[in-house]
Parts: sequence; structure tokens; C-alpha cells
Amino acid sequence: MFNSSAGSYSEVARAGADVLDIPDTVGTATPERMAELVRLTREAAPGKIVSVHCHDDFGLAVANSIAGVIAGASQFHATVNGIGERAGNASLEETALALKFLYKRELGIKPELIYETSRMVAKLTGVYPPPNKAIVGDNAFGHESGIHVHGVLEMPSTYEPINPEVVGRRRFFVAGKHAGSHGIDAMLREYGIDVDEDQLRQIVQEVKRLGDMGKTVTDADLLAIARSVTGRLPPGETTASLSGLVVVTGMGINPTASIRLRLKDHEISTSSIGVGPVDAALRALQSMVKEIAEVRLVEYRLEAITGGSDALGEVLIKVEDDAGNVASARSVGTDIVMASVDAMVDGINKILQKRAARAGGNTRVQDSGNRG
Repeated sequence: MFNSSAGSYSEVARAGADVLDIPDTVGTATPERMAELVRLTREAAPGKIVSVHCHDDFGLAVANSIAGVIAGASQFHATVNGIGERAGNASLEETALALKFLYKRELGIKPELIYETSRMVAKLTGVYPPPNKAIVGDNAFGHESGIHVHGVLEMPSTYEPINPEVVGRRRFFVAGKHAGSHGIDAMLREYGIDVDEDQLRQIVQEVKRLGDMGKTVTDADLLAIARSVTGRLPPGETTASLSGLVVVTGMGINPTASIRLRLKDHEISTSSIGVGPVDAALRALQSMVKEIAEVRLVEYRLEAITGGSDALGEVLIKVEDDAGNVASARSVGTDIVMASVDAMVDGINKILQKRAARAGGNTRVQDSGNRG
């Protein structure tokens, strides 16, 4: 268990150390014990800098770091996304922002760069935070439940501890069985779609029906439902469309994808390598639209719909751009690479539609009388 003696720190201080670090290397400290040890160390070595180093083996690294700082430690060790040996170290974003917003401690950080830094570290290390991770998890500012969405639209602090823009993020809403009219309306408006109350009611009913069946309702599904109810296409045009795809893979070679994409009014081609054919193809697509928007793949799911070697596979993806816009799409096919590319192209188009809607304002979709 966590056993450390303040007396040993006084001896180290007398030997000339300027910084006294209290390491909870195996993560067995408790906030109470950490706070006590920091106070004892400060008494034993007055005028010295006291630091805490906490691991997360019992999920207490952040709590222990905060307890140490509140007790008088002037430094804490932390890592972006909490990465580290075994269960990891104290999460920088959680510790720093809790101290800033809950304890009113100024740390000299730039909160608006937290999410960007988290994404960069995840990309470089290949270690991605779980979706439900505080502050930087993909779902940290996502809302589905109708009452939650209504509350956050009226008063964000009802269901959000901080404004997502503070840490470089943007809230988003999810269509599903728990969705309500306020959330669905907000999602449609992100695409520049404004519907009347009757149309909205029908769209929500269909979303809930699909959700009750256990289906994931993507942005593409929501727009298709809106189209069937209103009889009109969403405003804006398809920006990206696939013109050609060649994938080369096999033993002893790097999987390579060559893609030709029609982007607005011109065609572009590029190639990319990846850890597999799907990865290579999606990397190529992301690089092709980079000049318009930096789109990253947040979530990728592949599910078999039928059995056999010719099974139909369903690909569901979620993408996010550098402005915080989030979109989801799906595709079904026997060719997993092709289905993945189709879903990614659809997701990229949804992102570009959201960006266009934000830049140009909303466009009302008039009722044509077709209820689908």
C-alpha cells in the first residue's frame, strides 16, 4: 500500500534537493493520504517545491493529484489522455480543468487547445481515449435524450459542466430511440433544413421506430427520413463523389489504395498506404479533401448482416472535422472496402453540407404533400 514518510523528505531537503516529489507509482494512494503527506512534507521541508506523481491503478490519479495541489503541492505530473504504464497516469485535461473550473486555480494553460492536443497525441501514439472519457472522449459533449437536448438548448449548463468551445469542441446531437423533437430539429438545422411541426413529428416517430428496432440512426438516415417526409432533397449539392478505386494488397506488400474523386467541379487522384486495404482507402480519401476540410475518422464499425463468404457487411462510420462538426453514415455491401469507401464519402459530404449550412444560413424545406 501507499507508504511514504515525510521524515525522508526532510532528509532529502537537507541534502540540497529543491523539488520534493511524492510518487504514487503503483496507484494505491487515497486523496486523504495524499493531502496529509503533502502537508507533512511542506512542514518538514519549508520553502521547498512539493510535487505529486500519481498513477491510475485504482482510478484515483486525478483525485489524488487534485488533493495534493489543494493541500499545497505546487506541481503535479500528468499526461495527455492519461496515457502511461499499466492503467496510466493522471490525465492532464481532467486534472487541469478540474482545478481551473471547480477549484478556481489558474494553471497557465490554454484550454481551447486541449482537444486538439488530445487528438494529436492519440494519432501519434495510436492510443485513443474511450468514447466516454471526460473532456476529450468522443461522447463527452454528445446528447441524445430528448429532455437532455431540450435542456441544453435552453440552458447549456443544465447538462454541460462547461461550454464545449472552451476546450476546442462543439456539442452534437444523436438521433435514436431516446431522441426528442428539439434534438432532431437541431440536427436538421445543422444541415440547413427547417421543417414544420407536423413534418418534425413524423420524422421523430420514424427515428424512434428505427431506434426501438436496435438500429443506429446515422445522419444519412436522418436526412433520408426527412426527404421521405418532405418530398424534397436537403439544400446543397453532393460535393464529393467516387470516380474510381483500385486497391492492392497481399503478402509482403503494403496495402495501397488509389482513388479518383470528383470534388466539386474537378477530379483529383491520389494513393495512400495503410495497415490494411480499408485503412489505406480511407486515408486516401481524408488526404484528398484536406484542402477543404480536415476530416478525421472518429468511429468505424463493421457488422455482418448475412452469413457465408459472400456475406453482406454493414459499415457505420462517424467523422469529425477541424471545426468540430460531427456526421455519421452507413453503407452495405459484400465488398467491405467498397462499402467503407462509400460510407466515408457520404460522411465527408455530410460534413461539407454542415459547413456550408453554417456559412450560408438555414434554408427552409417546403412541404410537397408527399409524406412517404
